[in-house]
Amino acid sequence: MSEYSAERLWLVVPAAGRGRRMGAGLPKQYLDLAGRPVLAHTLARLHQAFPAARLCLCLDPDDAHFDSAWVPFAQWRRSPGGAERVDSVRLALASIANEADDDDWVLVHDVARPCVRVDDLTRLHAALRQDPVGGLLATPVADTMKRDDGQGGVAHTEPRSGLWHAQTPQGFRYGLLCRALDEARMHGAAITDEASAVEALGLSPRLVPGRRDNIKITHPEDLALAGHILAAQREEPLSSPGHMHEETP
Repeated sequence: MSEYSAERLWLVVPAAGRGRRMGAGLPKQYLDLAGRPVLAHTLARLHQAFPAARLCLCLDPDDAHFDSAWVPFAQWRRSPGGAERVDSVRLALASIANEADDDDWVLVHDVARPCVRVDDLTRLHAALRQDPVGGLLATPVADTMKRDDGQGGVAHTEPRSGLWHAQTPQGFRYGLLCRALDEARMHGAAITDEASAVEALGLSPRLVPGRRDNIKITHPEDLALAGHILAAQREEPLSSPGHMHEETP
């Protein structure tokens, strides 16, 4: 899209997971979804939103399933995946160290989120460009939340006011994200997403409301749900600027 073409944007897509929780013969990024691998759908959505972006695709060094024909980007590279997601992201950032400026934006997106909408992607990028820290797509918690007692029972009900489900992409300036991940590693902090590393620096990433259909494929039933979502999305425009986001009642 022309409004982003003058600004350098990097996309990091960790895709080195083995998908053990799926219980399938293939890693989840290669499972068939509406006739194409999950990975191909995800990269296509990102390309629709940011055709001029530079892609770092994090793959297992021993990955024998990948086909470069699934990558629509003109500028992309294969980056080695690490043992954990955060390791893959760190390796991707290191691979572009000689090209990226500290002020370049980096969006990290889960390969297993193929249903992300193009308008959510572009709204996120627009919101981040107005924010000094960065941020992420997220949705307000709608369900009642229970805290377990460690023995299979309920300890108490958690107030859901102010709680959000974190999604991806998550976007931060290159220099800030590198510093956040380096600090987390130095202190042995458990990092589950990029935002948590930035939060550990005492900063507050922006929550950008996204659609609830931006699901992450983790369990077998998620694949079928993603198929239904894609089918429903094909019946409506992928970009709908006037849509309203759900709010927590």
